[in-house]
Amino acid sequence: MNLCQTMEETLIDEAENNGRDGEVAPALIAVHPLEKFVAVAIGSELRVFDLERGFGTNLLDDSGASQHSDSIRTIGFSASGKLFASAGDDKLVKVWSTDSWQCIHKVFSEKRVSAAAISCDDHFVSFADKFGIVWIVSLKENERSDKGTQILAHYCSIITSLEFSPDGKFILSADRDFKIRVTVFPKKPLSGAHEIQSYCLGHTEFVSCVSFIGTSEYPQGFLLSGGGDSTVRLWDFTSGTLLDTCEVGAQAGILGSNGDEGPCCHAVTDICASPDGSLVAVAIQRQVSNLHGVMLLTCDLSSRRLSVSKVVTMQETFIPSSLGMSVSGENLWMVSGASNLPGSVSSALARVKVISRLKQMPDSSELEPAVLEDNEVPGGTKLLETLQGSASIAQEEETLAAAAEAVKTAMRNLLIKRQYSVEKRELRKKSRNDRKLKQ
Repeated sequence: MNLCQTMEETLIDEAENNGRDGEVAPALIAVHPLEKFVAVAIGSELRVFDLERGFGTNLLDDSGASQHSDSIRTIGFSASGKLFASAGDDKLVKVWSTDSWQCIHKVFSEKRVSAAAISCDDHFVSFADKFGIVWIVSLKENERSDKGTQILAHYCSIITSLEFSPDGKFILSADRDFKIRVTVFPKKPLSGAHEIQSYCLGHTEFVSCVSFIGTSEYPQGFLLSGGGDSTVRLWDFTSGTLLDTCEVGAQAGILGSNGDEGPCCHAVTDICASPDGSLVAVAIQRQVSNLHGVMLLTCDLSSRRLSVSKVVTMQETFIPSSLGMSVSGENLWMVSGASNLPGSVSSALARVKVISRLKQMPDSSELEPAVLEDNEVPGGTKLLETLQGSASIAQEEETLAAAAEAVKTAMRNLLIKRQYSVEKRELRKKSRNDRKLKQ
């Protein structure tokens, strides 16, 4: 790369950084597969609560720092629960051992990170940047590097979600340009992933989230996706076949009075499914009004059909920005909140809620979920103090409402393509990844 290119990229980065000063970052939540830990990311803070021992956990890396230096955009446990990854706008990917909560590896990204995932065997961490490149790093002791190796790219489209299939055979990437790409995960990932298995095409707006489901009868599994078109879709991801579509916006009754369905007007912002697909929780946000709670779907894998089971509403102002669940599917963990709220004295606001009784009782014909009171939440007051920053945050009704509005704006800014001046557009074109790779 020559000096001119370097200066141009610097100008682009500076312009984008200046344009996002104080940018709101939605709160995130992740649940350990066996519900041993619950983690919340809010702004640059990473908060972890140990449910087995009943106290908050201190996270430290080799530099003595526990936090990222900028907003965290993605967190998640590995399938084994032994590792945890966090990454975001500080261009760092941190991998933590959940035995000690020490940072065991740190990876430097050239661009801000939008998604990350750990392979099923815990041998690799993959991450995607805001320019659509997907990178991979080995976590094996003798192969570790602090720089990623490019494995695949969508070229200039933000990767919104990155997941490994449960059998470890595929890596899936979803983006802002309505696409879901399923790529064969190679035996030697550091040499690149060159075989595309399928494309799952059908969403008419950005794809915001994906989740794999399957049972012993269907070991290959299926894929669920949600997006800005207010739909949750069921896919045979090996062939890219769309099996069913659930119009969750219309089902929740949150369409406008005139029935308009403009871009991002009632977006699915997160989905969380039990491994067998018997329960699919959906978070929905709309520009005019919100669903104060979540929608619960069921998925019949034998008939390949999605159906709405129940809409669970909250009495207080609570619009989830992120959802989490263990493999048992007993509790649905939700967080609502955001960092850098305009006019707020708090730089990082989070509210945690839990829904239990998610499994149908033998003597009942329908699901009867219950929203737990704060004193009923696993971990109790200590958990809320750790993850929220305060156990009494529920009393800040106006601030929570402001957070909900800020999250809507943040999601829209992240996922809807920006409009640039002609001068800036030409400057950005010169630094496109596909052009750099040809040079």
